[in-house]
This record gives sequence, structure tokens and C-alpha cells, in this order.
Amino acid sequence: MAEIILKTVNVCRDFKTAGETVHAVKNVNIEIEKGTLTILRGRSGSGKTTLLNQLSALDMPTSGSVFFHDTDLTKISEAKRDDYRRTKSGFAFQSLALLSFLTAYENIEFALRVAGYPAKKRRERAQECLTMVDLKKRMNHRPGEMSGGEQQRVAIARAFSHYPELLFADEPTAALDTHTGLVVVDLIKSLVKEHGITVVMTTHDMGLMSIADKVYTLQDGEIIDE
Repeated sequence: MAEIILKTVNVCRDFKTAGETVHAVKNVNIEIEKGTLTILRGRSGSGKTTLLNQLSALDMPTSGSVFFHDTDLTKISEAKRDDYRRTKSGFAFQSLALLSFLTAYENIEFALRVAGYPAKKRRERAQECLTMVDLKKRMNHRPGEMSGGEQQRVAIARAFSHYPELLFADEPTAALDTHTGLVVVDLIKSLVKEHGITVVMTTHDMGLMSIADKVYTLQDGEIIDE
């Protein structure tokens, strides 16, 4: 029987704006199996990124629960949620969020340091991750000296560098051309199949649906089908 690594129970997320309440996520119930690729799809404004932020504990739901294994992330302390974000999960942001003044190697090494990775092994691991994304030759280049696709691969390498159980990716191919996007997709598939990392990603690209083990479609903050 498949192991459920992450699930939500009646998750809602509301935002107040201009005196009104926006229901960005409404009563979402999903289950994510370990070692799979799950896609959250939907148009802009559908709630997929908001839901991703709940799953990754970057944000807390207004109501409902998010379970990582048997731990309710909404019930633990902020310190324990921080530990979940630092050591159990990795996040590749749509904005990349690479530190512009650091090289590709330094961006990954810094992430390893934050995750508490052993100091003696950080250099080797950072170089290993850059090799996995075929960018070891660019390890001493800063983000501004790399293409968009190269920056995205560095961001993904940084996200999985500390061996997280979960990797979250927000629209990882949105700003890339078709060829470069396929390179990034192949990288994500390899993380799942060869390294056993559970990946949850958002996208509105219908061409990516075939690579997913499960697809959840959001519309106006609700799951409308799977």
C-alpha cells in the first residue's frame, strides 16, 4: 500500500483585502504519495500557489490541517515548522530567489549551511548537485552571468541539495523556452524516479500533465477534479 507523505484536511486560506474576504483556497482535501510527482494545475488566480504555500508551511491555513506523515503542521511550534522547511523540504521559487552576489556554488553551499549539513561535506555535495544539473562548469558564475534556464537548474539543485523528502516547485518552466523547459522537466522526473524525492509542482502548462503521477486541478480555490 502506498505511503502518504503529505495530506490536507479541509484546508482553507482566506485573505482580507479592501475590506473584503477573498477565499483563496476552499476546503481542499488531497493526498500525496511518497516518491511521486504531483501537479497542481489551474489558471492564474486559481489558488494553486496559495495551496503550495500551505503544503510547504511557508504559510498557514485559516482553517483545516496539513499533515506531514502523522504530524499536523498547523499544530506544532513555529520552530518545528522552521525545521520542517529547512531539513525535510526544499522549495524552488518561481522568482528563483537566488542570491545575486553569490556564485552558483555559493548559493548551494549557503543552503546546505542553513540546513545544518556537515561542514566537511558541503563542498563535495554542492559540486555533486551542480554536476547532476549539468552545471559544474558554471559553478563560479553568478546568477546574472547565467541564462534563465541555468538559473532555474541552480535553484532546483539548491532545493534538493540537503536530501529533502519533499521538493516544492512553483511554475518551474513558466519563464523558459520549450527546449529549456524540457531540460528542467527531465531533471524533475529524475529526482522522483532515481532519487525517490517526492515532488509537488504548480503549472498551467497542459503539456506537462502526462509526466505526473497525479494531477489536482484548481478553480477558484477548489479542487474540481483529479
